[in-house]
Amino acid sequence: MRKLSLLSCALLVSAFVCWQTTSAQLPKIKLPKTSQPKTQPTPSGDSQPATNTGATTQPTGRSETPTTNTDNSAASQDQPTINKDSLQVTAYTNGEYKGSYDTWSWVPQLEFSVNGPVASGSQLYAEFSMPGAGAWVKFDCPTEETQAGRSMHTTCGGRDGIPEDKGTLYTGVVNFSIKMRNELAGADATLFTGRAKVGKVHSNEIKTGKFANHFVYFVDQDWNLPIGYVYLTADDTRGWDKPVFNLAFWVRGDAVEFQPHLFYQGKEVGKMMYQGEEVGKASCESELDDGTTHFVDDSVPQKAKWSRVRCTFPNVRGWDKTGEGPGMFGPLYLLASNPGDYEFKLLWKNHLARSIKFTVQPGGKLDNGIAAANKLGDDRFIVPVAVIGDQDGAWDKAAWKTEAFYGNPLNGFTPPQ
Repeated sequence: MRKLSLLSCALLVSAFVCWQTTSAQLPKIKLPKTSQPKTQPTPSGDSQPATNTGATTQPTGRSETPTTNTDNSAASQDQPTINKDSLQVTAYTNGEYKGSYDTWSWVPQLEFSVNGPVASGSQLYAEFSMPGAGAWVKFDCPTEETQAGRSMHTTCGGRDGIPEDKGTLYTGVVNFSIKMRNELAGADATLFTGRAKVGKVHSNEIKTGKFANHFVYFVDQDWNLPIGYVYLTADDTRGWDKPVFNLAFWVRGDAVEFQPHLFYQGKEVGKMMYQGEEVGKASCESELDDGTTHFVDDSVPQKAKWSRVRCTFPNVRGWDKTGEGPGMFGPLYLLASNPGDYEFKLLWKNHLARSIKFTVQPGGKLDNGIAAANKLGDDRFIVPVAVIGDQDGAWDKAAWKTEAFYGNPLNGFTPPQ
């Protein structure tokens, strides 16, 4: 028996040595490394980071699959359209004017999305003019062929798209148009026309000597403040069988320290607790910032900065078609099962700052018809926003009447008084 045991051990050792030898001869399989997002460097000095230019394609709207409310989607259209709530007109400040660094000037910069189809050979471009002076600048925007049902996002103008000698000291209203030409088809069409109001404030440098004319330019975005959006987005794993509820609105100033709350018939909804801790807590973050390209004086109200904020409620869903039972934390709140009047309230830096009232129709439908009537070109639905308190500073409460969407005011829209 002992001899048999010794023989067994010898065989095992031999097999192990052979396995190691064989495995050492096999090629090693290398797994690809997961790419990490690149962080932007912290700005130093007077200049803030410039926006990258380029074009990217993506599905129409905010998600892979359109919502059931697609009246204002461009997916079924034969011609490209501008997604109006994506359009941002800003002033890029150049640190010189006609060769002198003692005076700063500005040129326009655009960022927007186009709903397909965008045919092969098409080229987006923009033209700006000044009242009484006629044509000013014309520049191309990066363009990609885009199928119907998808959208293309692009950024153009600014430092990278317009020569510095085109810089101006003018402040006031400028007119612009976004066009698309296709020399292969012999076509040239205007997709959008509008206007923007440009102002200026002094930089954060001293205001004397060579720095006296270091003004930083900005586009007034006050018209955005009373306009908000409600919409659904597909769940990461369940898609449109269990879409997530979101809101978006604008603030003037630093987009930080938000506490979102949602009420149905006066009772707060969308909160879930587990062992004394809130789970699936609603949160807000800035999704778009319209700031200056250079730092401005501390005395400038809200630093001439506007931000669009998105609030997401993970525990509030449009509907649930998964057939799954409640999870370990309990059932999610479903809009489809609770039609009626809702109110969103926002605490900003611990003070009430926003109120948005909207109605959910049977089946979880959010559409009130305003976005569709004004051809927004997106899957978000427009709602009026009550701006409460003074954290936004002094702002033009009547700007929305004439300047909304850059001179394309909304029909059928009235903000709270």
